Amino acid sequence: MVLRQIRMFEDEILRKKCKPVEKITERIQEILDDMVETLHSTPNGGALAANQIGILRRLVVVDTENGVLKLINPEIISAEGDKFEPEACLSFPGLWGKVHRPQKVTVRALNEKGEEIILEGTDFMAKCLCHEIDHLDGLVFIDKAEELTEI
Repeated sequence: MVLRQIRMFEDEILRKKCKPVEKITERIQEILDDMVETLHSTPNGGALAANQIGILRRLVVVDTENGVLKLINPEIISAEGDKFEPEACLSFPGLWGKVHRPQKVTVRALNEKGEEIILEGTDFMAKCLCHEIDHLDGLVFIDKAEELTEI
């Protein structure tokens, strides 16, 4: 596993839309492992999208209390409710802002074995999934944040 550099602030790759993964190869597996390693070596990290380490593929890793989720081609298939809470991002250290996110989301993705999975996230997990899927679409939290502040 390799520790990757997290892209920050005005790096143009953060604004690019990631391409779907067509085939889960050994290289895709390595990227996912590198993402986990990078996430675990970064203070206050809960999740990471591939473009945050400079790779334009639809890959996300999420650290949960039950272990790490490795998601390939994740997409939100339903959302409900509304939460307006503080949010931050590893690519924008020192910035916080309040963002409207769904209270509950259902996401369809492939796991690292290529199996389709459906997962539901509520509250913090819903916010996390939405935040990372936004990254894959070239959106960053400061695009949606209100009351943006530096810390």
